[in-house]
Amino acid sequence: MHDVDNTPVLDIGAPAHANPIDVAANDDVHPDTAVLTDLDIADHLCAVVYERRGSYSREARAVGPEHQRKLYADHGFTTEKSPLLGGIMVFMSVLDRLGRPLTSLRLSVTDRCNLRCQYCMPERDYGWLPRADILTFEEFDTLVDTFTGLGVDKVRITGGEPLVRKDLPDLIALLAQKSTLKDLALTTNGILLADRVEALRAAGLPRITVSLDTLHADRFQTLTRFDSLDAVLRGLELAAGAGFDSVKMDTVVIRGVNDDELVPILELGQRLGAEVRFIEYMDVGGATRWTMEDVISRKEMLRRLSAHFGPIAAIDENTAAPADRFTLPDGTVFGIISSTTEPFCRQCDRSRLTADGLWYRCLYARAGTDLRGPLRSGVDVDGLRELIATTWQARDDRGAEERLASDGRSTLVPVETLQGEPHLEMHTRGG
Repeated sequence: MHDVDNTPVLDIGAPAHANPIDVAANDDVHPDTAVLTDLDIADHLCAVVYERRGSYSREARAVGPEHQRKLYADHGFTTEKSPLLGGIMVFMSVLDRLGRPLTSLRLSVTDRCNLRCQYCMPERDYGWLPRADILTFEEFDTLVDTFTGLGVDKVRITGGEPLVRKDLPDLIALLAQKSTLKDLALTTNGILLADRVEALRAAGLPRITVSLDTLHADRFQTLTRFDSLDAVLRGLELAAGAGFDSVKMDTVVIRGVNDDELVPILELGQRLGAEVRFIEYMDVGGATRWTMEDVISRKEMLRRLSAHFGPIAAIDENTAAPADRFTLPDGTVFGIISSTTEPFCRQCDRSRLTADGLWYRCLYARAGTDLRGPLRSGVDVDGLRELIATTWQARDDRGAEERLASDGRSTLVPVETLQGEPHLEMHTRGG
């Protein structure tokens, strides 16, 4: 047996009915997709999946379709049942230099925000992306299709504040109908959520996360420069009852600012049925007043929470998700994202696309890759896919790990630099 470039492939005795379809000759199948037939009825079969771009093949042997799908997932493939083709489609993933697959994309639809949070936008003046550079929904749609052809199956819509983008439900409707996406979510500060909940749910948005850093109105105004806590709480309440598959609450914990609210915020999550995720204060672009002394570590959060709720158990999960998850004695589940003190760079499968089409492979990276230019100059999907694949394959970023190991750790980017380079800002990249 040989691959498409005549590279020998080990044949471990695949039965005749498990031969891969030559997808290049099948107009109904994406050229980066292989279709495995008879998986739903075979007890024991072997399949070969081609990754044409990388000029190598991958083999798997498993008992039954669910085991087969799990095996491919463990090796960086996305699988999907295909009633039309009578089998399971396996979507290729590209791996970076550390073996990390490209599976999760954060899509920033705007750099504008209607809050000025201390840990993200603490300064008075900001530079904004030119309006003409902002991607249209159709351009986002094309780029998402390009990414899903390389293995991305999770998209999170971010900003700035995504709900300030006009007609956002139209984009969500485009993305929600993609069978290649296993997970579609949105993160919002909640200010506009009450008026948008029904439209978001009707557009097909399955999951939503609301940022909420305090339950005190005066503290909220100090943190954000706006007196809008009631609007956030109203939006959160409505979201909790709107029928989303999942509602989460994100809380950035800062020493001396809101670290005394761990318990009340978790209790609010319990009441609403929303999973709370506490986030260590991160020294990313935009956090111009960050110091290590202001960080409440995961260990300290767990110690404080267990002192109130009792023994806390860690959930053993094999996932690239940023949050480590835990359970309280009553079964309540919550998460902690500990990027600052216990980075998870080695498992990171995320990348970020800014509203003007710059693609970043690490939140700490100083430079990104322009996808808007090639897209608008007429480069086709195959050309864009090749650019993305080769760029990801060269990725070796470990920004949070490198920051943790650095001496004299302080603010990542000076404010003077940020004012001239808006792409270094957290609100531009969509944290």
